[in-house]
Amino acid sequence: MLLSPVILTVVCLACSDSKGRYIDLSTGKAIEVSKDEKTGFMVNKETGEALYIYVDTKSHDTIYAKTGKVINGHIILGGESKYVFDEDEKVKTGDNGNVEYKDGDKKVKVENDGDIKIKDGDKKVKIDGETGERKTKSD
Repeated sequence: MLLSPVILTVVCLACSDSKGRYIDLSTGKAIEVSKDEKTGFMVNKETGEALYIYVDTKSHDTIYAKTGKVINGHIILGGESKYVFDEDEKVKTGDNGNVEYKDGDKKVKVENDGDIKIKDGDKKVKIDGETGERKTKSD
């Protein structure tokens, strides 16, 4: 049996429709994805809003929109019942521009002025952002 040209055209267009290919994990809605030329991040093509995590339904991959990295198996249900990339739970950026990383007993803080503070168990290290001077202290 041959398909009519109209049905064949509809089937081909449906298979190539990129809007149904990606799902915004924050909203659960089908979207089209494009790359923002300024930031390099993936965005919702229709709204221009930055994406956080999206799913490629064709490859069945979960993708971290900031880097394009496939993060299958690294999604957790975070606060406010939102899905988050588990690595984001380790890194926090404060309102003052400081960045903090915590993993077990290890803590690293990079202050806005470039100073770095590292605490690993009983050992503490401070590095001056301007001079590179390093101070080490053990409890």
